[in-house]
Amino acid sequence: MTFHSPLIPLPDVPQGIFGIGHPPIEHPMAAKNQRSGSIRPMPPESLLLSEGGALWGQFLPAPEIEAWVRAVILEEDGNLFNEDHIHLREASIGFLWTNVQYIRQAHQVVGTAEMPMFRCGAWQKGRQEQQLREWFGDVPDFVITLDALYAATASDAVWAAVVEHELYHCGQERDAFGSPKFTQSGLPKFQMRGHDVEEFVGIVRRYGAGNSAGATAKLVEASKNAPAIANVDIARACGTCLLKAA
Repeated sequence: MTFHSPLIPLPDVPQGIFGIGHPPIEHPMAAKNQRSGSIRPMPPESLLLSEGGALWGQFLPAPEIEAWVRAVILEEDGNLFNEDHIHLREASIGFLWTNVQYIRQAHQVVGTAEMPMFRCGAWQKGRQEQQLREWFGDVPDFVITLDALYAATASDAVWAAVVEHELYHCGQERDAFGSPKFTQSGLPKFQMRGHDVEEFVGIVRRYGAGNSAGATAKLVEASKNAPAIANVDIARACGTCLLKAA
C-alpha cells in the first residue's frame, strides 16, 4: 500500500505558494539544526541538473534523510522531537530522492510512503527485493520517496512538514481498545496509517493549518473569516493520500 504526500495543484495555484521557483526560506530551525550538527539534507546536484533540456529520471537512496529524521525527529533531544513517531525507532525506513515527475489527479506528488508488498510471481518478487537490497541493504519496513526538485526550493518548515506527513503514514497497528500491537519478539507491528481528518492532527499542531492539508486549512480559515488560501497543501501533494482518495 502506498500513501502519497503533498500534491501541488497544477493550473490554479501559483507555484510560489509552495516555495517553487524561489530560494529556500530561512527558518529558525535551520540555524538551530546547523549548530547541533543536524543539518537538513538537500538532494544531490546530479538530480537537479538537466541534459539537453530534459531531466533523466532517477531514484537514489538517501541514508542522510534517515539519519536526519532519527537525530532530529525520533530522538528525545532532537530539535523537532515528536513522540507520535516513537514506534519508528524500531522501524527500518528507506528514503529515496527522485527527479521523476509524478502527476496524479492533476496534482504534482512530492512525497509517498509505502510498505513493500510483493503480490507477484517469484521472479518479479525476486527482482523487486534485489532492488531494495541494493538500495538499502535489506528490505525495509517502509519506503519514503521524496521529490528532489521540490525539496531543493522548499522552505525548512515546508520540508519538515512534508517529511513528517510521510512519517505519520508509517503507523503501528492497534487493538480493539486502541492499544499498540507488538510482535512476539516485542517489536511494533507496523501498518500504513490514514489521516486523523483531512490532515494529521500532529502536523496542524506542529506546523499550523497553513502547512497542512487543504480541507483542514480551509475549515480553520473559514472559522476565522479569513479569505487567505493555505500556504501548503501537504496531503494533496502526497501520493499516498491520492491513492486512497482514488
